[in-house]
Amino acid sequence: MRRHQGMPLDERYVSYLQIARLYHLARLNDRWFQLDESLVSAFVKRWRPETHTFHMLFEECTITLQDVAYQLGLPVDGCYVSGCLTDFHVYIEGGRPARVWFQELLGVIPPLSQVQKLAVNCTWFQETFGECPAGADEETVRRFARQLFTDKSGNRIHIRWLLYVARLEEMGTYSWGSAALAWLYWCMCQVANRHVVKLAGPFQLLQSWIFWHFPRFRPAGYDTCSWPLASRWSGYNPPGGEKRPRVQNWRLRLDMLQATDKNDGIFLQFIWMLYSSPEVLQVVHPEVLEPRHTAMWRSVMSLIYFAVIEWHQIDRILPQFDGVQPRPHPALNIDFLMSKHERG
Repeated sequence: MRRHQGMPLDERYVSYLQIARLYHLARLNDRWFQLDESLVSAFVKRWRPETHTFHMLFEECTITLQDVAYQLGLPVDGCYVSGCLTDFHVYIEGGRPARVWFQELLGVIPPLSQVQKLAVNCTWFQETFGECPAGADEETVRRFARQLFTDKSGNRIHIRWLLYVARLEEMGTYSWGSAALAWLYWCMCQVANRHVVKLAGPFQLLQSWIFWHFPRFRPAGYDTCSWPLASRWSGYNPPGGEKRPRVQNWRLRLDMLQATDKNDGIFLQFIWMLYSSPEVLQVVHPEVLEPRHTAMWRSVMSLIYFAVIEWHQIDRILPQFDGVQPRPHPALNIDFLMSKHERG
């Protein structure tokens, strides 16, 4: 969930963001960073959809629920983020049409020219809710706060998000961490399987993970640790230049990594335990470390984000959790799930 550039975080929204337990994520949007597509592409090249891991020359590794918790500060334990438009009757008394409910929640109805099937153009949201009026009453502020939670990762916002913004006090009960990881896994699988040229998805999460766990690949000058951890790279702009040579350079550097590279500390055990360092412990939010969340970090389970179902195959990368890796089981064949999506 990202705010469009130029949409300020009004102090009057803070109480609602705290109720939804997503305030720190909203603050991260003020300190977002640019995507280095060349670096990310080099890693995606080593992504294997059948195992949901990166296959390096030395061992497998992947982004886990633990990484999502630390990098984005998202809760892991909770209800799965899914649902169907037929569930609207649970929230709408008397079976009122979705457009009527839309007006009640946000105070306005988008013009038909801004609606495509079940989605509303993001430009309309930006123009309509760009700045909350001075002296607005509490209900107006609440309506403006609701639009912060809609998914603006694409060009349009799906009406399915009405189910969640209707009751902000319940948003904190969902497993947003597993939803974010499921969506990242799905996006990487699409790129790996279809040789997609243009990257689309929450790849800033992947890039922050790379910077944290591969010290040699970090940009210089970003030494201040803050919460959530992805905010460390605030204002980062990747170097320019032609993409193809830069991708080849990153691939070569990945090929040169060795498990025994002690001088640079690449992929030694203590690198994976960076989250236990003093600089992290002094900024981490205590809720992330609650046992109900940490117990799920090492769990093999399905990750759900609406129609997307991916697998958290933590049993293949136990060294990331200071464990000993036995011979992994054969990869789970969930092609029948991977092929399903909400289109058509």
